Amino acid sequence: MGGHIGVIEALKADPAMSGLRRSLEAYYGDPAREAAMDAFYARFVRPGDLVFDVGAHVGDRLGSFRRLGARVVAVEPQPLCVRVLRALYSADERVTVIEAACGARPGRVRLQVNSANPTVSTASPHFVQAATGAGGWEGETWDAEIEVATTTLDRLIAAHGVPAFVKIDVEGFEEAVLAGLSRRLPALSFEFTTIARELAPRCLDRVTGLGFTRFNVALGDEMGLALPRWLPATEVAAYLRALPHEANSGDVYCAPEEPVTA
Repeated sequence: MGGHIGVIEALKADPAMSGLRRSLEAYYGDPAREAAMDAFYARFVRPGDLVFDVGAHVGDRLGSFRRLGARVVAVEPQPLCVRVLRALYSADERVTVIEAACGARPGRVRLQVNSANPTVSTASPHFVQAATGAGGWEGETWDAEIEVATTTLDRLIAAHGVPAFVKIDVEGFEEAVLAGLSRRLPALSFEFTTIARELAPRCLDRVTGLGFTRFNVALGDEMGLALPRWLPATEVAAYLRALPHEANSGDVYCAPEEPVTA
């Protein structure tokens, strides 16, 4: 993956990528962060596995999945982010980049774009409303709207196979993504935020109905689990409800049974 350094520098120097420069600087060039990410995801991803990266953004998680030896299907609706992913992985036959959003059904959806901070672009109007005036979200503006194609997790599975792990990070649209999945998988994660914290319990209900029984949480960008053991959905929902607003965001990890640490 070291060959990506030159590509990243070229992307950062491209005026067309000015909105993504902050993400490229934050998510690349930190070997300690990459090592921590690899160690964290190794409990879910092993060499030869298939991984779906839903909401791939500029591909830092994708990079980790590849370093762990996985084949990756990266789903991303933002054209600039797709340009980054293709610049990095066009020569990698074990990466498939799909320019689309993931949702409850195939079709089209309106994406609210935050040009200055594309990492929080979203297909959820409710998420934009929740962020307006919220502490920690001052100055965030969704200043453009584009129509993008949608696919579903079920369609991705039909086309590419059953993934060992699915990472879902779609800024308040996680419930719709999970609605497009009709089977239990070995493991998945979905993002939560404290500005729209009512979504996480609904997502937990959905995945529980699919057969997931054990859950844990990572807070913010931390590469570690916040809970000392994997818990039932009701206990994790209570934990999320009790988080202070300042916790801001994180990810819920879901498995049919407690994963064995790698």
